[in-house]
Amino acid sequence: MSLKDKRIFITGGSRGIGLAIALRAAADGAKVAIAAKTTDPHPSLPGTIFTAAEEIRAAGGEALPIQCDIRDEAQIEAAIAQTVEAFGGIDILINNASAINLTPTEKTPAKRFDLMFDVNVRGTYLTSQAAIPHLRKSAEAGRNPHILTLSPPLSMKSKWFKPHLAYTMAKYGMSMCVLGMADEFKRDGIAVNALWPRTAIDTAALAMIPGVDTDFCRKPEILSDTAYIILNRPSKECTGNFFVDDEVLASEGITDLEKYSVKPGTTDFLLDFFLD
Repeated sequence: MSLKDKRIFITGGSRGIGLAIALRAAADGAKVAIAAKTTDPHPSLPGTIFTAAEEIRAAGGEALPIQCDIRDEAQIEAAIAQTVEAFGGIDILINNASAINLTPTEKTPAKRFDLMFDVNVRGTYLTSQAAIPHLRKSAEAGRNPHILTLSPPLSMKSKWFKPHLAYTMAKYGMSMCVLGMADEFKRDGIAVNALWPRTAIDTAALAMIPGVDTDFCRKPEILSDTAYIILNRPSKECTGNFFVDDEVLASEGITDLEKYSVKPGTTDFLLDFFLD
C-alpha cells in the first residue's frame, strides 16, 4: 500500500485527526493541501495551516496551506482551483472539518445551529461538489479516487438525537452526503465512504468539552492508520461504506490497539457517539 504522489485535499487539517491523516499520507510522499481557517495561533487550540504544512514537509510530503472557510462557497471553489493548479489535480478528498455543540434544543442558539449546519453539512456537500469533476478525471487516469468523510453510521434511534439534536442532525447530514454520493458517483469510479471512531479521540477540540478525561481516549493516529487502509482500497470496489476504525484494522489483522491508547493499559475507553 502506498499514497505516494497522491494529490489530497483535506478540510480542517491544521490539527487533530485531519493533520494525523495528512502526516500518514505524507510519509509516503503524498501532496497534501490543508484547507482551514486558522492562519494565526488560536489562544486555546494549537496549530495553523502553516505549522501543519511544516509538519507535512518534515514527514516527507509536499504541502499546500490554504486559508479557507468552508462556509464560503467562493473560498471553497478557489481552494480547489488552487490545489489543482499546484498539484495538477485531486485524487483524494478528506471531509474532516466539523463543528460541535453538545446542547439540548432549548439551549442551542441559532448561531450555533447555523455554524454546525454550515460547516458540517453545507461544507461537506459543497467541497465534495467542487472536487468531483477533478476526482472524475483522476478515475479516468486510473488514480483510484476517494472521498472519505469523518461522520458516523446512520441510525434513526432517538437516543442519538435526544441529548444534542442539532449536532446529531448536522453529523448525520454529512453521512447522508456519503450515502447519496456513493451511489451517484459509483459509475464514475469514485469511492465515497465514511469513517468513525469506536472511542473518543484525544484532540484539542475534545479537551475543551467540560468533563472529558482524555486519559480514556485513543490517539488520532488510530484514524489516520485506518484512513490509510481505506484510501488504498480499489475505488470501484470500496464505496458506500460506513467504516468504524477498529473493524477496519481488524480486517487487516490488526487487533492489538494498545499503541493508540493515550494512557497505556487503559481498557475502559470513553465510547464515541452514534455506535451501539
